Amino acid sequence: MSLPKPAGRGKKETISLDSAAAHLLEECRMVLPGIQALFGFQLIAVFNQGFGEKLSYGEQLLHLAAIVLTALSMALVMTPAALHRVSEPTEVSERFVWMASRMVLAGMLPLALAVGLDAYLVASIIASSALVGVAVAAALLLVFAALWLVLPRRERARHG
Repeated sequence: MSLPKPAGRGKKETISLDSAAAHLLEECRMVLPGIQALFGFQLIAVFNQGFGEKLSYGEQLLHLAAIVLTALSMALVMTPAALHRVSEPTEVSERFVWMASRMVLAGMLPLALAVGLDAYLVASIIASSALVGVAVAAALLLVFAALWLVLPRRERARHG
């Protein structure tokens, strides 16, 4: 079942800075648990008995890179809450909304790279082929790029 296509540009509404900040912080709260869950699974994997047996030293370093990228993503997505709490606890400015939006968007890049690295490692192990791992990781990175970069830019260009 498909939804009807919106006619024209659709209705737009300007929201207050307070609402914009509330939406932004809510988006952070929605994204953060997924990042934290990924981080937890990445950490647990290191302590599993098969980690050292199934992964070469180089692959272990790739997993470490994925962990660091996930932690960086987590830090970037958590920054808007800390920024608001410390710098503007009783007000909201355009600068805060702009900076916080940039932080959340910046957090998506290391997250996509971390998922790509871990997908490469898992696919390589399961298929016993680095080429399959590269293909899976590349496909996932293309999906992330299409959904997180291309689609939003296309929509902004279409609908201003």
